[in-house]
Parts: sequence; structure tokens; C-alpha cells
Amino acid sequence: MDYRKEYEKWLNDDFFDEKTHRELVSIEGDEGEIEDRFYKSLEFGTAGLRGKLGAGTNRMNKYMVSQATQGLADTISEFGEEAKKKGVAISYDVRHKSKEFAEISASVLAANGIKVYIFDGIRPTPVLSYAIRKLKTISGIMVTASHNPRDYNGYKAYWEEGSQILDDIAGKIEGHIKNYDDFSKIKTMDFKDGVEEGIIEYISDDLDEDYLEDVLNLAIHDDKVDKDISIVYTPLNGTGNELVQRVLKERGFTHVSVVKEQEEPDPDFTTVGYPNPEDPKAFRLAEELGHKVGGEILIANDPDADRTALEVLNEDGEYVFVNGNKIGALLVHYILSERRKKGDLPKNPVVVKSIVTGDLSTRIAEDNDVEMKETLTGFKNLCGLANEYEKTGEKNWIFGYEESIGFNYGTFVRDKDAVNSAMMIAEMAGFYKKQGKSLLDVLDDLYEKYGYYNENLISIVLEGASGQERIGRIMEAFREEPIEELPSAKLEKVIDYEKDDTGLPKTNALKYYYDDKSWYALRPSGTEPKIKLYIYSVGNSLEDSERKIREIEETARKKMDAVE
Repeated sequence: MDYRKEYEKWLNDDFFDEKTHRELVSIEGDEGEIEDRFYKSLEFGTAGLRGKLGAGTNRMNKYMVSQATQGLADTISEFGEEAKKKGVAISYDVRHKSKEFAEISASVLAANGIKVYIFDGIRPTPVLSYAIRKLKTISGIMVTASHNPRDYNGYKAYWEEGSQILDDIAGKIEGHIKNYDDFSKIKTMDFKDGVEEGIIEYISDDLDEDYLEDVLNLAIHDDKVDKDISIVYTPLNGTGNELVQRVLKERGFTHVSVVKEQEEPDPDFTTVGYPNPEDPKAFRLAEELGHKVGGEILIANDPDADRTALEVLNEDGEYVFVNGNKIGALLVHYILSERRKKGDLPKNPVVVKSIVTGDLSTRIAEDNDVEMKETLTGFKNLCGLANEYEKTGEKNWIFGYEESIGFNYGTFVRDKDAVNSAMMIAEMAGFYKKQGKSLLDVLDDLYEKYGYYNENLISIVLEGASGQERIGRIMEAFREEPIEELPSAKLEKVIDYEKDDTGLPKTNALKYYYDDKSWYALRPSGTEPKIKLYIYSVGNSLEDSERKIREIEETARKKMDAVE
């Protein structure tokens, strides 16, 4: 794309509004900024759209949102009038312009004769997934940038199973989007007119109640759970507040304290800055409140309430961050072992994790006679198996998770579910408290039994066109010349998910296994300008596992840094 030509087009075309024009005038002379905004269009893939807010083809704005929605509308129209009648469910989070983008999407769909069901306020991502299945719509849109910084927004597209679109549908949408370089060709109508005509309909609050009932029905134990456990909760100024508080209250947890500064929606995320609970810094205010109220566990959600993070109070009165691999292993252990004791595991049960998620849960699943399946990253892939098993009846999908603090128990939602996860973490913590154990004690028990599994994730941010090019060069450097030897291990196996026949869709990811059971994986982020290095080890002690992590990190970082 000729970024300068595209910039001039946006700057001089009367179709674009005055605010957009002023913003573009303000960057005249800043060639780097102009290039970054116009060197490409936001790519519509299985992750939908995501980018910084602002004017330009490489930014989230009403024009790019309407273009994407017209592409979705044309795709739905390919499936005929019945698909258009089934309609699209739309939800949105707390971010700047989320409501505006949701209403713009509704207006474009309605102008194309497609029925729209839209929530009347912010909702968590899992509720949107639930609504698609409950209302039997053909598709869904969630306007969110998940855990990205405040100057981002995004647009996630879903299909009729309630999970995010896969390559086949994404390809169709992207093909149609290319027909609308001229934004004036996009169909639209006034949102209020659509509501008055009935083609746009607000979703009843009854759906929230149905969702909560299904979450509550997931409970494994009730009378064996210490409901007095002290829980501190923060929604990080996002969408999870109301539903998480309600589900914990209805389960009977009596000591739930909410971080007041982070309770209400705030699109600027003033108290946290970067609203990603994968980063322990996001727990600062929760820890302060925890020390005041004697909090035993701290639970945090990201802004669209699909991810769940955890800290646990240790014996020294300090809070310990429990990462996604460890939360997942704990939940797999609790759910499978307790359901097995109760005798209510279904036939042919399956747990699902991504290719970059740790292996402790695999050992736990094997011990409980449950199969572990691996997919590519993203819940669109994890829940793709749930969709498949629903059709074939071949297996029963029990639980799925990723190391990036995404978890889902049950199948009535086909995405990460932080409301569901918060309840199950609270139940699990209360269950073990009644036995005199913290979740850290349970982790130690698992390490004693299976070995000391350890991990580290390194994310390197490389923004802009030059950053994307460097990420590509790093991937090729590892692909062409893998690290054959570490100080205490030799390379045993390589998987190139882009070139090898793995049985999974092709993706740009590399995985290297060593003869001491250590491994690492490398992949570009699908939603952020990052390259991610996932490192895993198994040791006969904590120190041994940490040493192996350091060896891989130092060797791999040295190779990455050498790529200009």
C-alpha cells in the first residue's frame, strides 16, 4: 500500500468527517506517523480487528469498523435469507468508542437486511458467546481490545457455534472487505431508525439470568467448601464486576471485598494503566486491600472479562502471583479428581490446551484417565474441538485453557470465561481451605508427585513496519538454524507448525524439544506487535527447573538479539 497516497486520499476526500480531517492535518510533516497509520490496513483475520484508535487504515475508527461489518454482512448474505433472519448478536466493553462501534456495526448490518440483537450496556465477552448460542444467531460481534492498553480497541467476530470465526469464514469476510476501498459504497442506516423498525432489537436481561444459572450449575462441591474464605476481587474497571459479584454472592461466599477504585467502568484505566492481569503489577491495589481485610486469594479479570488472574497469600503474609499454567493445572486437578471421585465424569472425556501451554496438566489428566488434546493458540481453536465433538458425539469436552490466563469449564460458552473461572477458583480455594491447605500447598503437592514444572514467557514488543519485518527475520533465523545444544541438554525434536504436517492448521510457530524434557516455542502474537518466547522445564527440584529455564532464556535471547 502506498501510504502517502492513501493519506492524501483520506485528507482530501469530503466523505471523511471534520474530526478525522483535523486529526490528519495535525500529523502533516510527521512522516513516521503517517506511514504507521497508512502503510497497511488493519488485517481482518480469525482474531478480527485490533489496533490503536485514530484516523487511518491501520487504526480502529468508524470507517474501518463499518468496512469490516459490510464484509461480514456480505458473508452472511451468501448463506441466504434464513441466515439474515437468524441475525447477529452484538456486545461491547468499556473502552473509548466501544458503544459507538457496536451501534455502527448494528446500523450496517440492519441496512443489509440482517436482524441485529444488541445488549443495552457493557457485557463480558463470554456473555456474547452465550447469547449467540441462546438466540441461535448466525454470527456475533464483540467490540473489545481485551487487555490491550487504553488507546486500543478491537472487533471480534463469532460464528453460530458461539466461538470466534476460523479461517474459512475469516477468508470470506476479508475477501468482501476488499470490495469496499470506497467507503461510500458501505450500506448504513440510522441506529435509532433500526430500533424503531424492529430490525435492531435490544437483548432482554433474562439472558443474563439464564447465563448465571448455567454458571452456578457448574458447581462440583458446595457443602465441602469453606465459604468464609476471604476473597478480594477486581474487575480492573472492566465488564466483569456485576456478574462476578453476583455469582460469588449466590454461591454463598461471605467475605468478598471489591477494589473500589477499580469497580466502576473506566476506559482510561486510570488506576492500573495497562489493564492486563497477566502482569502482577495489575494487582497493586488488590494487594493493598488484601492486606487490610485479610484476603486469602485475589482474583482479577481483564476489561472484557474473559481472562482470570490469581494471587494467593503465602505463609509469610505475602501475595504470590499464580500464572496461567499453574491456575490451569490446579483447575484440571480439582475438576477431574473431584468429579472422578463423585463418579460423574462423562464417557470419553477430553481436556484441551494450546501448543504453548505447559505439560503438568497432561500428567494430571492421564492420572484421571482423561485424554489431553492440543490445538493452536486461541480459544477459537480450543472451542473448535468442542464444536466438533458436539456434532460427532465422539468425545466430551470438559475443560479448556491457555497459559495466557484463559479458562473455560463446560460448553455453554465457547470462549474464555472469567465469570465461570472466578467461581471455580473460589470454590476450589474454599474446598482445599476446608482441608487445611492453600492453593500454593496444592501446587507443591502436584510438584512432589509429578516433578517441578516451571515456565517463563518473554514478550518482545516491536512496533511498526520495521518491527514486523524484524519479527519475521527472527522467526526465519530460528527456523533455518535451531539451537542444537544448551549447556545441559541437546535438541531432540523440532516442530514447525507452518511447514510440518501436524494435523493442525498451518501457523507461524516453532517448537523445540530437548532431551531433558525442556522445550521452548516461538511465535508472533496474533493481536499485538510482539514476538513471544515460551520456555518450559521439568526438574527434580525447584532450583533445577529454574536453572534449565535460565539456560534456555539466555541462549535464545542471545540469538534473538543478534538478528538486526
